[in-house]
Amino acid sequence: MSRIIDWIDQRIPLSNTLKLHVTQYPAPKNFNFWYLMGSLALVVLVNQIVTGIWLTMSYNPSAEGAFASIEYIMRDVEYGWLLRYMHSTGASFFFIVVYLHMFRGLMYGSYQKPRELLWIFGMLIFLVLMAEAFMGYMLPWGQMSYWGAQVIISLFGTIPFGIGEALTTWIRGDYVISGATLNRFFALHVIALPLVIVILVFLHLIALHEVGSNNPDGIDLKKPKGSVKEEDKSPYEFHERYTKKYDIVDSIPFHPYYTVKDLVGLAVFLIFFAWVIFFEPTMGGHFLEPPNFEAADPMRTPVHIAPVWYFTPFYAILAAVPNPLGGVVLMFGSIVLLFLMPWIDRSNVRSIRYRSSLHKANLAMLVVSFIVLGFVGALPPTEFWTRIGQVFTFLYFAFFVLLFFYSKNEKTKPLPERVTK
Repeated sequence: MSRIIDWIDQRIPLSNTLKLHVTQYPAPKNFNFWYLMGSLALVVLVNQIVTGIWLTMSYNPSAEGAFASIEYIMRDVEYGWLLRYMHSTGASFFFIVVYLHMFRGLMYGSYQKPRELLWIFGMLIFLVLMAEAFMGYMLPWGQMSYWGAQVIISLFGTIPFGIGEALTTWIRGDYVISGATLNRFFALHVIALPLVIVILVFLHLIALHEVGSNNPDGIDLKKPKGSVKEEDKSPYEFHERYTKKYDIVDSIPFHPYYTVKDLVGLAVFLIFFAWVIFFEPTMGGHFLEPPNFEAADPMRTPVHIAPVWYFTPFYAILAAVPNPLGGVVLMFGSIVLLFLMPWIDRSNVRSIRYRSSLHKANLAMLVVSFIVLGFVGALPPTEFWTRIGQVFTFLYFAFFVLLFFYSKNEKTKPLPERVTK
């Protein structure tokens, strides 16, 4: 085996790459529960790709055959029901771990200098993931798939000056939602967007390992005294010599310390994942809605059209504004503001541990607003719930406005000299 590895190393830097990005990567010693989410997101991504490949082998991307092919997968393909539920449950769990991953970044200031580009890559992954999930949601060609696509695509029609009408026709590939729409969404869902996500994940990891991981204290790892010689600065020799000869203070090798912790976290995650798949795959209609078990019917509208749970906060923001164009602008603005977090937060302190009580209350307000908006977005629209959605939409945007003004002169606690446990 060693001879085979040596033969490969002479042709590609396999061993050095593993040392640089996995085994010898210097990780802060005080990682906690929240730092499991990145590795879990990778696991779910692999699950989605693998199960998706197997599902495409039996799926028929046409308006006439899509719904029947899903029935065929569920009833006649060997373990097809398991593959389908692994994929549909995986989609929801993907958003669960991504939302928790983003919340950890907000808590510990992982978007601040020098990690701005790392944060932007992460937000791009989130944006493409939303597009990927939306297009995948249409593929079963059930009632909610069809009418959900009708609502979401029609949002682009609110763009003025004739641009919106032309754009919606281009997205649909027809003048109405049809087999042409399904076919192009299938191509994007199976080939184009997964490729983009994989590339962005690669860039996200490269950016992370270039600037180093943040930690719950939000302070930089202390570098040892002395300078690093120029001859030590090749990508692989520098890393190996730096960790061994110079010894970064308060760091430990990622392997075996964090790989073991990640495996424990993965085991717990898989228990919950398996429980949902085998006992509650629809999660009471939140993961798979009852109308989507009926074939798409353009002549019959469901009683209540609502997106899947992971889109409902943004849907509630859209519905909070009576003017359709204003709702679309506000919905996309809610995502754009997350992209701008490195410049909205002007504090010199990263971690919530050492931020002011005002900042902690403001972040709690954002979390509560997001959860309430998610709840409101899933309910049938009434005057009462629309008012509630408007109030919490205001509070959602207030988080960013308040953060911009108070963060510059925020009174913070003294930072520790070294990372704490």
